[in-house]
Amino acid sequence: MVADRLVSLFRGNMLASIEFSHPPLQVEDLGPSNFFASPVKAKADDREALREMASSILSLQTSNLRSAFLGEKNGVCVPKVPITCVSFARKTVECKESRIGKQPIPIPANVTITMEGQDLKVKGPLGEMSLTYPREVKVDREESGALRVRKSEETRRANQMHGLFRTLTDNMVVGVSKGFEKRLQLVGVGYRATVEGKDLVLNLGFSHPVKMPIPDDLKVKVEENTRIIVSGYDKSNIGQFAASIRKWRPPEPYKGKGVKYADEVVRRKEGKAGKKK
Repeated sequence: MVADRLVSLFRGNMLASIEFSHPPLQVEDLGPSNFFASPVKAKADDREALREMASSILSLQTSNLRSAFLGEKNGVCVPKVPITCVSFARKTVECKESRIGKQPIPIPANVTITMEGQDLKVKGPLGEMSLTYPREVKVDREESGALRVRKSEETRRANQMHGLFRTLTDNMVVGVSKGFEKRLQLVGVGYRATVEGKDLVLNLGFSHPVKMPIPDDLKVKVEENTRIIVSGYDKSNIGQFAASIRKWRPPEPYKGKGVKYADEVVRRKEGKAGKKK
């Protein structure tokens, strides 16, 4: 009797949950139609037969999942698949060599290079700089005296670091030997700049002048009260200081007033048209 009801429970693609417990044994229906009005209590003599039949029919693992259609909880049968071993296949990433990274870096005669592991020190007439390379790249010196940055491994990050650190190394060599400069232009009535000691003073239409301390490794020169020249051997510091000057009064698109780079092109906008008569 219990076996017939158990078989009918699975008929018609109905999902159910079978819970085994010590006496008394209960079979509860959790389906949407409430198949059994009350739990069925199996007798002691039918317990072994029910257990053997359930173990032969159900080679599946029951997991409780929530579903709006099947009720709060429903027994979803998940097949048991024996897993002997799990292996992961790692795909080799083939990266092309950077066009910038593979170029050699010529070293002038007035520049001294010192290499210690992943550290590089460059000393020239304008100053001294150092750089630490990541493990993905390494720097070697060729017989001709030029530096060459190479990848130490074939990964995507190594390909990214290759061109970046080649450019940083070249900026160091050029910076300590020749130097860099950045030019800015002040556009506007009454806009002017002056150098007072170690400060750059800007008059940009505010109620007070703007004073900016000049870093020790940079030189600032003002021409015709409206042209600012920032020079030094560290290209990143030059760009950062020039950007901080421009930030006080960025050029606006209608009249072009503000602080702009000398080679910057400001896209102009057309103002409001006058009222038609």
